[in-house]
Amino acid sequence: MTALSKEQQTEFEAAAFRRLVAHLRERSDVQNIDLMNLAGFCRNCLSNWYREAAEAEGVPVTKDESREMVYGMSYEDWKNLHQNEASPVQKAAFELNNPHK
Repeated sequence: MTALSKEQQTEFEAAAFRRLVAHLRERSDVQNIDLMNLAGFCRNCLSNWYREAAEAEGVPVTKDESREMVYGMSYEDWKNLHQNEASPVQKAAFELNNPHK
């Protein structure tokens, strides 16, 4: 692998992050519970990681602000537009696999 400078690595990581966020915005049909059940993280986790990274650098970011950055709109608006009630199967899988226990 080609040696990258720290700046290049950060630039490429940021580009990958932006692409992931764009992909998750485009795939609003994929429910957060499905992401959690399959990958162990969801849009809310991603927004929390963003907020934690900002705060580690001394930049205060609210939960609502970080969620809006990931969702592209307020979390409440996104839920009203895209979130469905979880099925019993989804809920059971979440209880079995919940990484936040």
